[in-house]
Parts: sequence; C-alpha cells; structure tokens
Amino acid sequence: MARTTRVLADGIYFGEGPRWRDGRLWFSDFYAHAVKSVSLAGDLRTEFEIDDQPSGLGWMPDGSMLIVSMVKRQVLRRTADGKIALHADLGHIATYHCNDMVVDAAGGAYVGNFGFNLDAEIEARGVPDVLASHPTARLAYVAPDGQARIVAEDMHFPNGPVITPDGKTLILGETLAACLTAFDIAANGDLANRRMWAPTSPAVPDGICLDAEGAIWVANPIAPQCVRIAEGGEVKEIIDTGAPCYACMLGGDDGRTLFMLTASSSDSHQAAASPTGKILIATVDAPHTGRP
Repeated sequence: MARTTRVLADGIYFGEGPRWRDGRLWFSDFYAHAVKSVSLAGDLRTEFEIDDQPSGLGWMPDGSMLIVSMVKRQVLRRTADGKIALHADLGHIATYHCNDMVVDAAGGAYVGNFGFNLDAEIEARGVPDVLASHPTARLAYVAPDGQARIVAEDMHFPNGPVITPDGKTLILGETLAACLTAFDIAANGDLANRRMWAPTSPAVPDGICLDAEGAIWVANPIAPQCVRIAEGGEVKEIIDTGAPCYACMLGGDDGRTLFMLTASSSDSHQAAASPTGKILIATVDAPHTGRP
C-alpha cells in the first residue's frame, strides 16, 4: 500500500540540505540565498540569508552552525549570536560548486562538490553522455579548526553524505555513478576501504538519510521518487513525490517523519525563475539514526 504524503510547505525555489533540529526542519533554499526552517505545523520562516547559494548544513558541538557556500566554495560558521564568518576555503580542493555536507561528532565536516559545470554539460551533451563521461571530483574534510584537506579522489559527483551511529562509516551518494559508496572513518577523519554500499540504478542518489534498520532513503532527482534501499541494493520501498526529489531527511518527534524536498527542475535558470519547490512529508516505520 502506498504511503500517504502531504505538502508541508511550498513557495520554495530549490530546497537542499534538510536537517531536523530543535523541533524544526532546517534547509537551504538555493536561489533565495537563504537558510529557512519549518515546523510540523507548516510555519515556514527565513532564519538568515547569505551572499551566495547555501547548500549543506550542520552543527558543531558548541552549537555553532556550518553552512556550505556553494559558488564561493567555502564553509561558513554561524555562531549562537548570529554572526557569520569564513570557516574554511575549499577553492584549492573543489573544482566547481560545493554541495552537500555532513558534520561529525567532533565538528569535522565532509564536503562534496560538483567537479564541473553540470548544467552546461547537460545542455551541451545531454544526460546520457554526461553520465557516461564526466570529470570526477575530490571529497574534502574540514577539521574542527577549519583546516581543509582531500580525503577521497575520483568521486563521481559526491553528494548526500551520512555517518553511521557508531561514527565509523561514511556513506555518500555518487550521483553520476548511480551508487552509494562507503568508507571507513579513521580517528583523524581520514577515509579508507572505499567500497560500493549499494547500486541505485535506475535511480541516482541526490540527498540521502539513514534509518535505524540500516536502510537508506535516497532522493531521486531524475524521477518523482524517494527510494528506500538496503545495503547491497535491494529496493525496500518507493514513495511517489509527484516531482523530482532532490533531498530527504528523517525527523519529527519520534524520527519517523520523512521530509522530501522536490522541485520541477534542477536547472539553475528554471529553478531560480519560479518558486516551484515543495516539502512533502510521510510517516514511515523506521526512525532516523546517525548523522546528519
């Protein structure tokens, strides 16, 4: 039987990086240059704006917030008093816009990037050709003190990272390889033992989130779907989202509310022109676990 979904919020340009914290879903709205939040009652509000497109979000142990500044290829830090400052510059690592991020228990952050101008290449060559041939990207680790280094190379559009509850495994989507990839996490944040966690084709992974049964919800940006996948690739469930799904997160009081962020298109010109983005919710069986 299909899950019942409902629209929690609309009027969003392009929502990404959803995170449940303190009774609200926080998320980035790319083309509004804003970080917004919404409660389960649907009261949408703008928390703050930056002079760039925000993407991945997370919090450090002291409560300060980290925000990916996409085009500038930076990570910003917002302290409890609302002041925003540069935390890390990733210009020497990221070869195009930065995207999603996960913050570990110590305040270190894994940050992905496109690797190349995806929109321009799709327009010039088409999706099948870009999937078959594209530049790879490097995954960055930003230590709690803001020092950044490369922890993985040859990533096929690293996206939607999560960390398992024991803090020992990083799993992320390689969007253009249509798979979820896992690494072992060392004490200093380094990564080892790269392996495929699950193939996702015909879906491709954008944002993802981990549940307490060890499965991963995958937002599928090339179809109106949020897909629950087990390690190894078995599809456990598919939720129809009505429009392409770009990010997802489990939250709510018991962790069983699945938030799904949709938009009519990921093309930057189309998405910036009209606020077609929505947040859908559904109640699922297995609650949230891990990070974010």
